[in-house]
Amino acid sequence: MFGAELQMSGNAFMIACFRPLVTSFTGKYGSIQYYVKATLERPAAPDQSVQTELQVISHIDVSSPALLTPVLRSQEKMVGCWFFTSGPVSLSAKIERKGYCNGEAIPIYAEIENCSSRLIVPKAAIFQTQTYLASGKTKTFRQMVANVRGNHIASGSTDTWNGKTLKIPPVSPSILDCCIIRVEYSLAVYIHIPGAKKLMIEMPLVIGTIPCIGFSSRNSSITSQFSMDMSWLALTMPEHPEAPPNYADVVSEEEFSRHVPAYPPPIDCEEQLCCPVFAYIQEFRFQPPPLYSEIDPHPTDVEEIQPVSFML
Repeated sequence: MFGAELQMSGNAFMIACFRPLVTSFTGKYGSIQYYVKATLERPAAPDQSVQTELQVISHIDVSSPALLTPVLRSQEKMVGCWFFTSGPVSLSAKIERKGYCNGEAIPIYAEIENCSSRLIVPKAAIFQTQTYLASGKTKTFRQMVANVRGNHIASGSTDTWNGKTLKIPPVSPSILDCCIIRVEYSLAVYIHIPGAKKLMIEMPLVIGTIPCIGFSSRNSSITSQFSMDMSWLALTMPEHPEAPPNYADVVSEEEFSRHVPAYPPPIDCEEQLCCPVFAYIQEFRFQPPPLYSEIDPHPTDVEEIQPVSFML
């Protein structure tokens, strides 16, 4: 059985500090596991040890230039055998970049042309390939982790995929720098042809852990959101706002004098030298605005008072 174990003690711990650790993985024929082991040495009793498993993730940034390049493949196949050919079937497919993360949807762009006499079906799938290397031997295991299907294409017809999406399920990240186990992914766009071998295009994929962030799209979305949130200001603010009323115009001098407290009488300090001297500070208060009333407290000389009516 293929496998790898690391016990973080002694020289193994020093090696782990200087070499990047590979992502933990459990596959069909082997696994990569990490353990931390602690041992208590007692001279008069047997040693006592305990260990626990660690989950290690080696991060892969899909924003690196090597993983942002688009991938394009095309292929053509003649359907039939010998002199009894029914016509070619051509396929061209493209993905925007090479690196994706779990949960992302891969937009697939493809063009299929069916010049044969058979009814064909285009499909797409994500494959995981596990490669195990040990003692000079190699063992490979391949499995499909996600797939999507298109519409039937009749004879003499064409079909186009303008960003048909295929979502990546929760899978282990790509492992490309391990000497005993490799985990690789690929996106296959293929055509099922009845009575013939399928036409397939396979494009490499790298499943990473740090997603790609499109700064241009993010900035545009933030700008649109800001303009949308601030649009209400144009509806509520007048073109020429009025200044607030003066406080002296609202409160009369008589009303203001009734609320002003009187000054305390002066204290003769010579008669009260035996007691501590206190400072008397005038208390200032801002008077509240007058209560709302429909009756004007300062009516003007108007001969007739027009009644006020409200429309609800």
